[in-house]
Amino acid sequence: MVHDVIIIGGSYSGLSAALQLGRARRDVLIIDEGQRRNRFASHSHGFLTQDGVDPAVIADNARAQVMKYSTVLLLSGRADSAVRLKADHPSGAAFDVVANGRSYFARRLLLATGVRDILPEITGLRERWGKSVFHCPYCHGYELDRGEIGVIAASALSMHHALMLPDWGPTTFLLNGAFEPDAEQRDALSARGVKVEYAPIRELFGHADIRLADGRELSFAGLFALAQFELTSPIAATMGLELEEGPLGSVIKTDPMKETSMAGVFACGDAARAMASVALAVGDGNLAGAGLHRSLMFGAI
Repeated sequence: MVHDVIIIGGSYSGLSAALQLGRARRDVLIIDEGQRRNRFASHSHGFLTQDGVDPAVIADNARAQVMKYSTVLLLSGRADSAVRLKADHPSGAAFDVVANGRSYFARRLLLATGVRDILPEITGLRERWGKSVFHCPYCHGYELDRGEIGVIAASALSMHHALMLPDWGPTTFLLNGAFEPDAEQRDALSARGVKVEYAPIRELFGHADIRLADGRELSFAGLFALAQFELTSPIAATMGLELEEGPLGSVIKTDPMKETSMAGVFACGDAARAMASVALAVGDGNLAGAGLHRSLMFGAI
């Protein structure tokens, strides 16, 4: 069997693309291993009509809605590889995707594989990620109710976090030896009312408490930290797709309709955009679904 589209990744962006394709009565296979990037968080915010909803509930509802379309199938598992087939391949397909030890064929391919956060190596941080240590102020800042906020520096890029967070509460910038602000940066922090803490962090404990190397303890309503990220799947790299380098990690480069540097291969969601949220992933998938449908109708690869 040759599917119109195989979608690797069945989280928000992949499901959104599948919805558009299912409504166009296209044959779609979604391959998903169930590892959402935001699986550590209990509430999602900033997504109109879904504000405050458990992200797992959003994903479950989305999956149930998409699977009502009879031309959409879901395979639980990990896609291990994907290759472009020669034009004269007996199957008539353009792509061969191997998952769970079996080949699946498609005319088009969508990578909605997401990314994996690389967390700072601080004792106690990993256990609190998505619960009291966050990445996005827009997603989690309001719920801190203007309480004390700590920003843990990872590099000079953390200046952006430190200058943003005072809009959500009194902010302390914990440098933790990551970098040394220059005079201009110190003036900018002062102008925003940000306190600067130079002592290294020994560990996180309690809800969002920090024990410093000198023994002092600081308590916060919540903490923020920039995390580097990496693509969760090597498929984009093994297929030779062009990537875009960003300050925190690389994403798959696409055109305005979400097609990659290889004709017939599309990408969307966190794997294909530097700025991430549930709402943006859904919108990105919607666009990719339309791009794929247009490619199936009019494109030749």
